[in-house]
Amino acid sequence: MISVTCVAPVNIALIKYWGKRHEELILPVNDSISMTLSTDELCAKTTITASETFEKNRMWLNGDEVPFEEGSRLMRCLKEVHRLALANGSQKVLPSWKIHIASVNNFPTAAGLASSAAGYACLVYSLARLYEIPLNEELTTVARQGSGSACRSLYGGFVQWHRGVLDNGSDSVAKQIAPSNHWPNMHVLILVVNDERKKTASTKGMQQAVKTSQLIKYRVDKVVPERIPKLREAIKARDFHAFAEITIKDSNQFHAIALDTYPPCVYMNDVSHRIASFVHAYNEIMGSLKAAYTFDAGPNACLYVLEENVPQLLYAVQKVFPSDSKDSPAYLRGLSVPKVDNIEVAQKNKIDLLDVHSKNAFRYIIHTKVGEGPKELSADNSLMKNGLPSVH
Repeated sequence: MISVTCVAPVNIALIKYWGKRHEELILPVNDSISMTLSTDELCAKTTITASETFEKNRMWLNGDEVPFEEGSRLMRCLKEVHRLALANGSQKVLPSWKIHIASVNNFPTAAGLASSAAGYACLVYSLARLYEIPLNEELTTVARQGSGSACRSLYGGFVQWHRGVLDNGSDSVAKQIAPSNHWPNMHVLILVVNDERKKTASTKGMQQAVKTSQLIKYRVDKVVPERIPKLREAIKARDFHAFAEITIKDSNQFHAIALDTYPPCVYMNDVSHRIASFVHAYNEIMGSLKAAYTFDAGPNACLYVLEENVPQLLYAVQKVFPSDSKDSPAYLRGLSVPKVDNIEVAQKNKIDLLDVHSKNAFRYIIHTKVGEGPKELSADNSLMKNGLPSVH
């Protein structure tokens, strides 16, 4: 038996990917840009064991066995990696050997927190380590065929997924814009409003949007091509004001397209809209853009904020959205936050005047930051023992 264990990060899109021009190859209708989050707080972890004695390919996700069927995205990724392994001349593990895969997420699946992106990125990266394939742009095309945004999770920092123009998808690749250490004080507060499965899966929502939304064509042809270079420049210049404005506007437009879909796809809920209103009110109080929000296909909010402004923002969040669990370690998760001691009296008084909403709007808050791409772990971190899951 030969085994590898890896972790891969979640990425959150700043300029959204929504809509495919080719369903099977998962080719997007527009470019997208994302920020990779630290694996210390959010990650997928995968162990793959290969053996010539295994009778068939098998996989377990969070302890439950899942189908490993011919024609599935899972099998497509495996076949693509086998193709690259043969081209690369890898001899460590033969493609004829069957594999067993155990994968876990340390965050909710299908709740709008990019679980499939982290999962498929981890799968493809682990397969690449198993078959001794170097990380390159071609590997991102494999991850893309598992879950579109997974290609962005193969790199840390800030990443652009290029739409490409070729029908075979070979130029629809992810490339890093800047590594995590380029903007190390970029932090995120994730307000987990609901961690249950969303009502309309992303795949179905995208299909309906491409078929029925009149706004999506304008977004693809006009809006995204203008925003991409502006956001790239904001990232390179570490210009938080420009970064925040573009991020907020793109989130709003994505959800406008979801509503313009027929029948409409509703991913944000009442609490989500209150969070968006709060961020605008907070920025007005502060006199400049100190926080930015984005919502993926779910109600949970990702608030971008520079490290030095985290205590003030968290103070405001907890003032406006009070929780009975505020002091529980399970409520505020991830990186620790220093106590507030440097809010100006005038600003604090203004925050205290903001409308207070009903209690317990969030299940919990995750504090994390920009992070690096996938990495291989030591054998001690394996999820398997003798080719079978050891963690449930």
